[in-house]
Amino acid sequence: MRTLTIGLITLIASLSAQLSFADGHLQSEKAGIASLSWMTGSWSGAMGPGTLEENWTQAKSGSIASLVRLTTPQGTGMVEIVNIEEAEGTLVLHLQQWGPGFTALAPAQKMLVETTGEHTITFKAVTPGGLKQLTYSRPGDDEFEVSGVTAEDQSFTIKMTPIQ
Repeated sequence: MRTLTIGLITLIASLSAQLSFADGHLQSEKAGIASLSWMTGSWSGAMGPGTLEENWTQAKSGSIASLVRLTTPQGTGMVEIVNIEEAEGTLVLHLQQWGPGFTALAPAQKMLVETTGEHTITFKAVTPGGLKQLTYSRPGDDEFEVSGVTAEDQSFTIKMTPIQ
């Protein structure tokens, strides 16, 4: 009987380590995707003559994703999907951009975490594409920034505020 009780306790403990917490995150996410919860929300800011919008989902189940759209007075110039997931023992970012007519602008690009901090994360490209580096940060409650370095070594920063 004692062996059965110890076996049941061990089984329950191992199962509970894999179950969701009350906040909906897996225990494995506590140091991973859950640390990016500050990104969640809808943001917009000027990008040249256009407006860039980023709409980030909740961080859960091992990923967080964004639908990005660049609009100008002439119409939608670009749509992008950004997916950050727990993979390869780290956080991996994949992004893909499409132009009007849902025409791929380039192959999808893969980036790995370079640095993290409180409300900031920087990724470095590991496959060819339009970016060498990409940083997301949230300097204040009503501020969201995207900055980086293009493949042509041009630095950029886009300051955004919440979409109401």
